[in-house]
Amino acid sequence: MELKTTRLHILREQKDLSKTAKKGVSLHCHTEHSKEMLDFIPHYADKLPIIAHFWRKERDNYEKNQGKGIDFSTAFWSPPLTAHDVYRIEKDQIHACGLESMVSITDHDSIDANLRINANTEGETAPISLEWTVPFSYGFFHVGVHNLPKERAIDITKDLLDFTFNKEVQSDERLAELFAMLNELPGVLVILNHPLWDIELVGQERHEQLLKDFIRVHGRWVHALEINGFRNWSENKAVIELAESLSIPLATGGDRHGCQPNTVVNLTNADTFEEFADEIRVQKRSEVVLMPEYEYPLHSRQLRSFSEILKHYEEFPDGRKRWFDRVHFDIGDGEGLRQLSVHWKRGGPTWLRWAIWTLGVLGSPNLMPIFRVARKKKDRVPKSVETARFQVPQTREVTGELSSEGTA
Repeated sequence: MELKTTRLHILREQKDLSKTAKKGVSLHCHTEHSKEMLDFIPHYADKLPIIAHFWRKERDNYEKNQGKGIDFSTAFWSPPLTAHDVYRIEKDQIHACGLESMVSITDHDSIDANLRINANTEGETAPISLEWTVPFSYGFFHVGVHNLPKERAIDITKDLLDFTFNKEVQSDERLAELFAMLNELPGVLVILNHPLWDIELVGQERHEQLLKDFIRVHGRWVHALEINGFRNWSENKAVIELAESLSIPLATGGDRHGCQPNTVVNLTNADTFEEFADEIRVQKRSEVVLMPEYEYPLHSRQLRSFSEILKHYEEFPDGRKRWFDRVHFDIGDGEGLRQLSVHWKRGGPTWLRWAIWTLGVLGSPNLMPIFRVARKKKDRVPKSVETARFQVPQTREVTGELSSEGTA
């Protein structure tokens, strides 16, 4: 079937795209300014073979010695690369395709990277954007908010983050006010990132019900759903089908945290980000490209990203060289959040260092053929759009019509 709101390209090799569009738009990148939470660790550590044994032993010893469990709720890590490094890598990839570039970095609940690029890079203008954590009911969603007006960006971000972190103001009414405020700014683009990912770990069925509720209540403010570079093809295919059912466009989001460029980008003939936003918001159309690297097995790409995140970078400044310099944790000693390197001079217990070394080995591109063989059939990226076999679900009776009010 032919997609109505989005034109999709699937590339199998590097290609000159200059005859297809004028510019490539890279959305959803993370830099050292992004605070990535660690509250998922107990969930996954319990499931990993071998590591689970050592994790449980470490957890039980901590509880015995401290009289309480390990608190991951405030702990966070940050990606290794600077804002300028990420910005340059994204631009270079797009230029290699024969296109001019626009790059919108969206760190978690932070606009610092884009402010730094605009302040320190002559002749460059980066949209002021962030990945906004939006609490909703028993979970939360990640919303890409792109291209805030420069003169109001700091104040608007404070309002958005007050909703994120201040439970006293969290209500559907206040959230609607914030979405309406963003919608009144014609150059701002609001994207629901990785909508089908159970990121809050409530279970896939409960997450999908939460998504339906969110779309019913606040869907009119969402300009696009995201096809995400670090989600598998079967999930992205379902997102494409959902977007078609709701008659709203897709936007790409690479969601990179390591050193490799985004594997998905948007194409446009717009001269400015404001014009690009208008294509999606008002004209309700988009053009997206899956880069050749997106076809590589997801688990292989994830492990490569992990190995880059956990790598020692001798050229980095002091306090950023080692992975445990880039992790902050509160051990309950009254000192608050501090780098793990304050407590671990050599990188933690021996078993953990070996586990990290193993991740580095598994993330080697040389092992990619193994992951390719093991990949599920449904997650093999089709060779072309024509062979994708999209099936648009009948979701309107569940989610309700997306109101046209407030989406211009």
